Amino acid sequence: MTEVTTYESFNKKIGEGKFAYIQSFGCQMNERDSESLAGMLEDLGYSPTDTQEKADIIILNTCCVRETAESKVFGLLGRLRKRKVAKPDLILAVCGCMPQQEAAAKRIRHSFPFVDLIFGTHNIHELPRMIHQVQENHEAILEVWATEKGIEENIPVKRKDKLKAWVTIMYGCNNFCTYCIVPYVRGRERSRQPEEIVNEIKALVQEGFKEVTLLGQNVNSYGKEFADHYRFADLLLALDKIAGLERIRFMTSHPRDFDQRLIDVIASTKKVCEHYHLPAQAGSNRILKLMNRGYTREHYLELIRKIKEAVPNASITADLMVGFPGETEADFEDTLDLVKLVRYDSAFTFVYNLRTGTPAAKMEQVPEEVKSERIQRLIEMQGQISLENNQQEEGRMLEVLVEGETKTNPDLLAGRTRTNKLVVFRGDIKLIGKLVQVKITKGRPNLLEGELVPNGAIV
Repeated sequence: MTEVTTYESFNKKIGEGKFAYIQSFGCQMNERDSESLAGMLEDLGYSPTDTQEKADIIILNTCCVRETAESKVFGLLGRLRKRKVAKPDLILAVCGCMPQQEAAAKRIRHSFPFVDLIFGTHNIHELPRMIHQVQENHEAILEVWATEKGIEENIPVKRKDKLKAWVTIMYGCNNFCTYCIVPYVRGRERSRQPEEIVNEIKALVQEGFKEVTLLGQNVNSYGKEFADHYRFADLLLALDKIAGLERIRFMTSHPRDFDQRLIDVIASTKKVCEHYHLPAQAGSNRILKLMNRGYTREHYLELIRKIKEAVPNASITADLMVGFPGETEADFEDTLDLVKLVRYDSAFTFVYNLRTGTPAAKMEQVPEEVKSERIQRLIEMQGQISLENNQQEEGRMLEVLVEGETKTNPDLLAGRTRTNKLVVFRGDIKLIGKLVQVKITKGRPNLLEGELVPNGAIV
C-alpha cells in the first residue's frame, strides 16, 4: 500500500506583500508540479507575477529528459546572477528533475553559488519550511531526497486554467527504457488512492472545470500495487459517473500495458475522449528491444487494430524517436513504414538525445548528420498524413470545447474536439467554456477551420 501523508503549511505570513515567479521546463508532470508550487506560495502569502524583475522569489522547475532543457536552465541561471546582486534578498530556487541527479545538483551548487535553494522531485511539499529556513538562517539549502517517501496529499494547487485541469493519478516509473532518465529522477511507481482522485475531480467540477487530463508516466499501470486489484479501467469507470464532468483525457499510455479490458471500458464510457496517445518510439523490433520497450512492432499494430475496432473514430497520436544508438537505415525504414500503416493524426517526433547514466549512453551513437536527415524525412511524411487526416474532417459536425480567443486573431475562437484536434472559428467570446457544434470547412496540417453551427451551444 502506498504511504500517504498530508501537507501542512509552515507559516502563512512569510510571503505577505511579496511576489513569486515560477518558470517550468519539460513535461506536463512538471507543469502540474508547478501548479502545486504556486499553490504553496500563495498559501504563504506570495502573489504571482509574470516578470522576474518584480519577483521576491524565483523558482525554476527543471527537466533533464534532454540536454537542451538543462542548457536552458544553466543559461538562465547565468543571467539571473546580476538580478541577485541587485536584489540580495531575492530567493533563487532550482527544483525538479535536474537536481534529482547528483552530478547536476553539484554543478548548480558549484557554478551558481548564489542559488539559495536546491531541491528535487520527491520533496516539493517541503517548500514552505525550506523558504522559512533560508529567510531565517540566510544560508543556502541543498536538499534532495534520494528516494521517494510515499504520496503527499492535500497540497494546495494554483491552476491558471479554469476550464481544463491536470490531475496526477500516479508518480514514478518502473519501465527503465534504456534511453530514459525518468525512473532515476521520478522514482518507482506509486498510485494515489482512487477516492482521493475522485474527490479532487468532484471539487474541480464544483469550481467549473469541464475537462480533466489524468497524468502519470504510465497511467495504464495505475493500481498495480493495490491489493484489491483496482486498476486504471476501474478508475475511469468511477470518474465517468461524476456529474458535471464533460471530458476525461489521460497520458501517457504505455503500449505494453494497454489491455483489452481497458479498451472495452473506454469504448463503453461517455466522457473518456476518443484520443489515444500511444508512444511507439520506433517501428523496428531490433530497436524496440534495445530500447527495452517490452513490446514488438506486431503487438503495437495489433493494439491499434483493436482500438480502432472498438472506437472507429479514434484519434491516434504518438511519440517517435529517430537516431537511437545503432539505428540503421533499415531500422528507420521500419519506423516510416509503421507511420504509413497507423496513419497518426499527429506525432511528437524527436532526435535521440544522449543522457548520461542511462544504458543507451554507452551504446554506439548515430552520427548527428544522419539523425538530422532522418528526422526531416519523418516530419515530412507525418505532416502529409496529418494534413490528409484533417482534410477528411471537412464537412463534419464536431463537438468543440471553446477554450478562448486565438493567439494571433482576437476575432477567432479556438477549442478542441474530443479527439484533441484544434479548431478555430468565428464566435462570440461568451461561448468560451462551452461545448459547441462546429462544421469543419477546411483541414490544415495542424488545425481545423470551421463555422459555428447556429444554436449549437451544448453546455
